[in-house]
Amino acid sequence: QVQLVESGGGLVQAGGSLRLSCAASGRTISTYPMGWFRQAPGKEREFVAAISWSGGGTEYADSVKGRVTISRDNAKNTMYLQMNSLKPEDTAVYYCAAAGRPFRGVIRREWEYDYWGQGTQVTVSS
Repeated sequence: QVQLVESGGGLVQAGGSLRLSCAASGRTISTYPMGWFRQAPGKEREFVAAISWSGGGTEYADSVKGRVTISRDNAKNTMYLQMNSLKPEDTAVYYCAAAGRPFRGVIRREWEYDYWGQGTQVTVSS
C-alpha cells in the first residue's frame, strides 16, 4: 500500500504562487507514474498535470499549461506542483495520485490511478 499526503495549499491572491507537495510512504513510488487533480465546489474532479516515473515525461491540462510545473524527487519519494500566476478559477481541492504499477508513460485518466491523497485546499482571491 501507498499513502499519499499533500501539503502546501493555502490562501493566495490572484497572480501569486504556491508549491504543493505530495509525500509518499509505505512503498517507494519511484517506478510509478503520478499526477495532480483538482475539484472545485460543485464540479467534477479534473486532471491538472501528470508525470512519468522518471520525471522525463509530463503533461498538463490546457487550463494550467504555462503556469504550472510538475516535478518529482524519487530519492525523497515526493512529487511537487509549482503553481504560478494563480487565478481565482484555480480555487479547488488539489489531490495527488499514484498509479499502482510500474509504467513508462504519463497517465491522464483518473481511473488509472490506484492511490490518492486526502487533498489540500487552494484558494485564490481576486
